[in-house]
Amino acid sequence: MEATAKSKYACPACGAEATWNPVKGALVCGFCGTTSPATVALTGFSQSEETIVEHDLVTALRSIPDSARGWNAQRAQVKCQSCQAISVFEERNVGQRCDFCGSSALIPYTEVKESFRPESLLPLKLSESQVRDTIRVWYGSRWFAPNRLKHGALTDTVKGLYVPYWTFDARVHATWTAMSGDYYYETQSYTDSKGQRRTRQVRRVRWYPSAGSLEHFFDDELVPASRGVHPELLRKVEPFPTGELVPYDAAFLSGWVVERYQIDLPAAAQAARARMVAKTEQLCAAQVPGDTHRDLRVNPSFSAQTFKHILAPLWLVTYDFHGKSYQCVVNGFTGTIAGEYPKSWIKITLAVLGGLALLGLVLYWLNR
Repeated sequence: MEATAKSKYACPACGAEATWNPVKGALVCGFCGTTSPATVALTGFSQSEETIVEHDLVTALRSIPDSARGWNAQRAQVKCQSCQAISVFEERNVGQRCDFCGSSALIPYTEVKESFRPESLLPLKLSESQVRDTIRVWYGSRWFAPNRLKHGALTDTVKGLYVPYWTFDARVHATWTAMSGDYYYETQSYTDSKGQRRTRQVRRVRWYPSAGSLEHFFDDELVPASRGVHPELLRKVEPFPTGELVPYDAAFLSGWVVERYQIDLPAAAQAARARMVAKTEQLCAAQVPGDTHRDLRVNPSFSAQTFKHILAPLWLVTYDFHGKSYQCVVNGFTGTIAGEYPKSWIKITLAVLGGLALLGLVLYWLNR
């Protein structure tokens, strides 16, 4: 049964607007404080009837049906001319600056064809106060960060948002061949620098052919589709526990910014395939007998290929320091944190001088 979300979620007590509260896990009225489950904002929604579907990848690459497109809610989209992120807002909440890089160079974005709708998501669980404490502790532990940064970075608004991901499943059958090597040692005689005859053990390799096969299932291989968050930071705050996904409900997004995917399904599928092939080669390499191996050749065959489009929750801090932009990212479900920060050359110089002084002191006492 398809859920159809309204553009505004009314409080059942007073009728004012309610937004999703990550701590209470419910819609909360900003006027009277009444809480209500997300499903009250939907027409014809039944949690028991909603399932998270894995879509056949080959079929979807040929054509995505129009019924799977759109947000099921009235949304406005803007594109940042600086970082190229496309942000999706409730129409009344369009910001004046990009939530990802802080740029004011925003222009309206109109899709030629509506994007593929996410069918599941991880609800935002951490509150802003919890995230601020996490970021404060993290920055405080960065010894080489400038002192004034540790307070200045938190003066900017900490933003909660949802970023797009694709997940891919596939079953792989692979055959492999390689040359396996067993170590053995030979005694070798030689003449040292003083003209004396000595012996030493030299390692050799005995090579022989080997072959085998592998069966493996890749479950929810994650491919980020974000342009607004630095990809190396996203990797550091993964994984997102996809076993906790819930069916897409536009009420979860009430009051929050969503990034539209800019890495489309074909490109994401290609990236996932490359990652699966690399992991398959690693798994096959682990099967090769012997102490070492060479000339490994893997022939993988993929089947049962499916995908999902999901939304993952993040808290993001973006700030400028001496003309350069930095980001700090917190996984909005697990609390894992990763960030960038400038280095204080004064602190680095002091650390180097301190190390040299300590080394000099050690050498002095050794010489005595």
